[in-house]
Amino acid sequence: MGIAEIIRGVATLAWLGAIGALGYVVFNAARGRRFGGSATVVVGVALLAAVLTTVAAGTVFIEPNQRGVVTSALAPKGYRDEILQPGLRWVIPFAERVQTYSISRQTYTMSSVDQDGQVPGDDSIQARTKDGQIVFVDASVVYSVDPDRVVSLHITWQNRYEEGVIRPQSRGVIRDAVSQFGVEEIVSSRRAELEALITDEMSKGLASNNLVLEDFVLRNIRFSDEYAAAVEQKQIAEQQAQQARFVVEQRRQEAEQARQVAQGQADAVVIRAKADADARIIQAQAEAEALRLVSEAIQNNPDLLTYRYIEKLAPNVQTIYLPSGQQYLIPLPQATTPTTGAATSAA
Repeated sequence: MGIAEIIRGVATLAWLGAIGALGYVVFNAARGRRFGGSATVVVGVALLAAVLTTVAAGTVFIEPNQRGVVTSALAPKGYRDEILQPGLRWVIPFAERVQTYSISRQTYTMSSVDQDGQVPGDDSIQARTKDGQIVFVDASVVYSVDPDRVVSLHITWQNRYEEGVIRPQSRGVIRDAVSQFGVEEIVSSRRAELEALITDEMSKGLASNNLVLEDFVLRNIRFSDEYAAAVEQKQIAEQQAQQARFVVEQRRQEAEQARQVAQGQADAVVIRAKADADARIIQAQAEAEALRLVSEAIQNNPDLLTYRYIEKLAPNVQTIYLPSGQQYLIPLPQATTPTTGAATSAA
């Protein structure tokens, strides 16, 4: 409770006391009783009540979030040019009156949801896009009263600025801005651009009416039922086409994978065959080299062949008995030394 309200309360009590005292005096006078000084008491209480009432009428306390406009019967223009700043202020009692305005942020919402905005029911803004489609916009305007231009606001709008400025300005600006965009643009790639355009135009419109736009919120954009159904069908078709492309890509990848597997198997067969061929070549070369070495050994030592023959014939036989004067039962291999050119010439 402010000091002005306290003074008014005390003044009211004083008036009640004066009326009570006067009634008491009248009652006793009617019964033939007289009290010395009773009239003085009544007059004194009445004067106190009058003084307090006058003081209360001239005392105004302006809250920190308020500014005051003084309308005056004594001023030539009917109001003071000075704005009452926060604090305890004094005006001429009964000749001047103070109208306070909040400079705090306020929000005006227009929504399709019942009880969500200032107007009950569906209060969304119906607008038509550049390509002729109807959309419904939910929005909130966050604004405040310009603290330096409260007097001008009071002269022009008083307390009617929400219905007289905020609502018509915002609805008109939103409709004009939506008409510059296609329906798909305002819900996808250019929504931020739409919101920025509305904010700029709203700021200019409110400033010309002594208000400040603090923020603009584009809450929701919805289509008409017909267009929403068409968009849904389009999205379904696009999803089906995307699914088909996915299937085709999947089949292509499977085919590529199968081709790579087959190529890998073929490469493995080639590598394996080449390895086998190289192994056979190496083995043949080794065998040929072994035969060459054996041939050289036999040529250099002819008895080696006879020794190896006997060794393979009977590894466990240590003694062989032969009839006298008879040949071997099995003819021994004859090792012949290749004749050289010099020997042939000597013969």
